[in-house]
Amino acid sequence: MGQAPGRRVHETGLPFNDPSGDRLREWMGVTRDTFYDEQKLAILPMGFCYPGTGKSGDLPPRPECAPAWRSELLRRLPNIGLTLVIGQYAHAWHLGGKSRSVTEQVRHWQDYWPSAVPMPHPSPRNNLWLRRNPWFEQDVVPAVQERVAELLKE
Repeated sequence: MGQAPGRRVHETGLPFNDPSGDRLREWMGVTRDTFYDEQKLAILPMGFCYPGTGKSGDLPPRPECAPAWRSELLRRLPNIGLTLVIGQYAHAWHLGGKSRSVTEQVRHWQDYWPSAVPMPHPSPRNNLWLRRNPWFEQDVVPAVQERVAELLKE
């Protein structure tokens, strides 16, 4: 679950069809084919449309999007084994609206495990965050890869 499609994704119609997606697939330990297999994975952004560009990157998802469809769509997916909660907007929606920063939410990932895991956005814009928080790729990513592999075997 991420924020909203970026410009490249909006133009191609394929979610995470960009460097963010490459990183996310690496974090999950899956191939591109597995990632886009609708029988195995569901990709549900907080908004379905590209929200435009602001001063420091893409604008946030439009506020009316998630309330309009998210709960109903999630009810139609009864076999969710793991939800990757990606970025601050998804954190706010899925993790009870807690006022923790992304770093604090991700640092407390085990509070939500094994059904969900808060993650930073895999965007190259977060390279500095990843360098400052090496524990994420050392501790969280291997756990996510193991859980995803387990779920894909079922």
